[in-house]
Amino acid sequence: MIVEHPEGGHAAVARGILARIRRAITHGDYDVSAHALGEMAEDKLDLWDLEAAILTGKLRGRQRDDPRGTRYVIHLLIITAYRIAPPEG
Repeated sequence: MIVEHPEGGHAAVARGILARIRRAITHGDYDVSAHALGEMAEDKLDLWDLEAAILTGKLRGRQRDDPRGTRYVIHLLIITAYRIAPPEG
């Protein structure tokens, strides 16, 4: 179950949580499980992708129904731009 954060009420709490997560990334103070690394590898993602998503993404909700603890849902918009070379000739 995903609990969405509305723009009001929980927005300040959400910003504080995301700031704490980002500080952990910035200081290298986090661990990634072997299971998570395996899932990332299947999706052809690496630690840089994970860090970039957390540092630039938006906190969109939290999942509270996991017995291991609360999970936070971070969304990232990826835009790929290519430089198009002018035609030769």
